[in-house]
Amino acid sequence: MTQKREKLVLIGNGMAGVGTIEQILKLGGNYEITVFGSEPHPNYNRIMLSYVLEGSKTVEDIILNDLNWYKDNGITLHTGTTVTRIDEASRQIITADGMSVPYDKVIIATGSNSFILPIPGSTKEGVVGFRDIADCDAMLAAAKQYKQAAVIGGGLLGLEAAKGLVNLGMDVTVVHLMEDLMERQLDHNASSMLQAELERQGVKFAMGKQTVELTGEERVSGLRFSDGTELAADFVVMAVGIKPNVAVAAASGITVNRGIVVNDYLQTSMHNVFSVGECTEHRGACYGLVAPLFEQGMVLAKHLCGADTKPYEGSVVSTKLKISGVDVFSAGEFIESAEHTVISAKDDWKKTYKKILLKNNIIVGAVLFGDVTESANLQKLVKQGTEMTDEIYAELMGTGCCGSGGAKKTMAVETMADEEIVCGCNGVTKKAIVDAVTENGFTTVDEIKACTGATRSCGGCKPVVEQILQFVLGDSFQQSAKQGICTCTPLSRDEIVAEITAKGLKTTKEVMNVLGWKQEEGCSKCRPAINYYLGMIAPDTHEDEKESRFVNERMGANIQKDGTYTVIPRMYGGVTTPEDLKKIADVSLKYDVKVVKVTGGQRLDLIGVKKEDLPKVWEELDMPSGYGYAKSLRTVKTCVGSQFCRFGTQDSMGMGALMERKYERLDFPAKFKMAVNGCPRNCAESCTKDIGIVGNDGGWEIFIGGNGGIKPRIADSFCKVKTDEELIEVCSAVMQYYRETGNYLERTSEWVERMGLETIGAAILDDEVNRKALAARIDFALAQVSDPWKKLLKDDPTRKALFEEARV
Repeated sequence: MTQKREKLVLIGNGMAGVGTIEQILKLGGNYEITVFGSEPHPNYNRIMLSYVLEGSKTVEDIILNDLNWYKDNGITLHTGTTVTRIDEASRQIITADGMSVPYDKVIIATGSNSFILPIPGSTKEGVVGFRDIADCDAMLAAAKQYKQAAVIGGGLLGLEAAKGLVNLGMDVTVVHLMEDLMERQLDHNASSMLQAELERQGVKFAMGKQTVELTGEERVSGLRFSDGTELAADFVVMAVGIKPNVAVAAASGITVNRGIVVNDYLQTSMHNVFSVGECTEHRGACYGLVAPLFEQGMVLAKHLCGADTKPYEGSVVSTKLKISGVDVFSAGEFIESAEHTVISAKDDWKKTYKKILLKNNIIVGAVLFGDVTESANLQKLVKQGTEMTDEIYAELMGTGCCGSGGAKKTMAVETMADEEIVCGCNGVTKKAIVDAVTENGFTTVDEIKACTGATRSCGGCKPVVEQILQFVLGDSFQQSAKQGICTCTPLSRDEIVAEITAKGLKTTKEVMNVLGWKQEEGCSKCRPAINYYLGMIAPDTHEDEKESRFVNERMGANIQKDGTYTVIPRMYGGVTTPEDLKKIADVSLKYDVKVVKVTGGQRLDLIGVKKEDLPKVWEELDMPSGYGYAKSLRTVKTCVGSQFCRFGTQDSMGMGALMERKYERLDFPAKFKMAVNGCPRNCAESCTKDIGIVGNDGGWEIFIGGNGGIKPRIADSFCKVKTDEELIEVCSAVMQYYRETGNYLERTSEWVERMGLETIGAAILDDEVNRKALAARIDFALAQVSDPWKKLLKDDPTRKALFEEARV
């Protein structure tokens, strides 16, 4: 009997709450989830609003989870809906529009509101805060009509708003009560350097000014200060702080102080009601920065999923500001006193400043300006309360021996906890990045960005991501090139393919020589890519270069951490025979295979084969390789379909085996997975495959671009076809179009998002001539490789005729 799922309601659709839900989903939490959000938008990255304001990003660019994400994860989303209270007696969530929703557990993540100064004129037209998309839209609209703006508040948000308005062409003055900018994060030296740099970029300042009134009629026209002076402005942004949004908790009788009071497991005073994010008060502290919110979310997610977790004990806060080349960082204590030992260095020519504070020789705080490459290291040292040593001093202050810095930085990364957040903008942990490298074979920052989201936003975490890559990959690590496919060349993928075609280049060495490679032998990134492009362009003449392939492809098996290999025989459509099973068992016993595992692709994985035994194992198995190591078709997963299932409408096992036999052996830009379902119940999980096929009474539906990895993506519905012939032709065309336009190591999930579904559809569905030409080209390429498909054709005249027709 299926266990009834508990109802989990999230109040608040922001980064903290949805980040917690993401962690719950990753942990396999079995909840029926409902989300309420007051804004009419899906979950977005509030940190990136300043980039939207300055014009470098659009609102669409900062959406973290679009509407399809909620649907695909079975989450009920109510946007534009405000929850007013939680009724504990009836266990119901009550909304402002009269809706009531039952719950078993509740997470409150209502964030915070802009603090609007309670002064005369604060409600006039033209006065806004800076907290959400609506505020950002108001600022963009004002810049088109008005020219003089004032930003009240010289903190992080205020400065980001001011620089954004300057970029929009407004005359902007920052009004700040204190004499130093960001006085809660920076000391006087760093603040002065920041102000000077922002003045150079066009921002004006009125420091030490207390605003007592906003003047004007219906619309604001200026500011009046306590010293009697005034400042003209027809648009005012209030950025003087935030206050936790505790309204729903207070209305529900939950204990509230400055924020919603919680214990170390984020539990409020009401049973089964929890709170995370800016609305939360833990041990007397409310956090307005992102990293603590994700740390809270991780603890709560594990707690709700019954996983082991340490209690949340608070966060060491740090601040990083990046505005048009201005880099500022602070962590822990930053204002020195008599009890501190101060280590500092200031370079007025390079405009850099560094200060580290010690208390009883323990590192308790730091400030950086201009050069923040040591920010992650310093944040860790402050958080861990590390004692200063000569070695750490040499590393931080740049006085160590030449060439030693890199090793020390790697050691610092080595000691980071798995759950430590590297990318504060997107809540990406060290473990997520390490997993992306070890499980997917990623070697560059760009690949990590595409997979995890780290560096996708402000980019401030890029140095740490590079350090993690270096730590995991060791000597094989190479920093991703600013241009080109790698550091060996400035040429892009398309430029290289064009040059190969135009000049008739035949080998990897020839490509590198003619096109002026910086490194004569290339690297582990470009060699396999060029080998693939050569084979894709000229499949009939190119001789595959085994030395250019990854080690797993050269060995025909996946190397494991103990140096042994895993061997995966091919099982077409996930179907095998007793005879083949006996061979697998006999070989496993003979060669002392420790484990035989059923894979997610419906095959058997022989784990622990010694390198010297690989040739004999393959010879005695006498089965095709399952290509579990290759950038090619890995598996075609199937359900039992109409042959056996009472719900099946199509022969999914037969079609799956047909597809797998047809397309095996052919190289793709990245690994490629398929699934064929006999009915819409989708037991073979077509929605997470590169090509997923679902049978119905009228034929087949084709889905493309799915991915079930670290960055899951639900496949897009591409088209419906009525016959097997149409199905094979469309699948062939999609695969060949991907082969010809995909970047090396780019999965179809990324390819579809980069190319656009409409573009792919136009090239294949709307252009019959091109579709047939693509299908013919893939068949031509298949004809150049060893072809077990031909044996199948001998036994099936109908499919042979279909194949010959497709080739023509």
